[in-house]
Amino acid sequence: VQLVESGGGLVQAGDSLRLSCAASGSTFSIEAMGWYRQAPGKQRGLVVGMGSVDGDTNYADSVKGRFTISRDNAKNSMYLQMNSLKPEDTAVYYCTAWAGVQGYWGQGTQVTVSS
Repeated sequence: VQLVESGGGLVQAGDSLRLSCAASGSTFSIEAMGWYRQAPGKQRGLVVGMGSVDGDTNYADSVKGRFTISRDNAKNSMYLQMNSLKPEDTAVYYCTAWAGVQGYWGQGTQVTVSS
């Protein structure tokens, strides 16, 4: 499974961004997908996860009500709509997919929110 993110950039606080993740390869094996982020000097942490079968989601408390995950199975794509962005949302955002115990990661896309 290969994952490619896009859509990052530099925005001001309060703005919105939409990240995209395009999956290719053995996408039929994917059981769950999600987004992680890593800010400078911090560990990578979960933003939101989503089961590919039931669609259940699990958002980090810090993004609840502001970020929304969605997917388009026909396009093998996943999206992260980010609204009301804050400077503390600044990080590299990674798309991830899981097939059993095997995890796959994209290369990351930088999101910078200025105050």
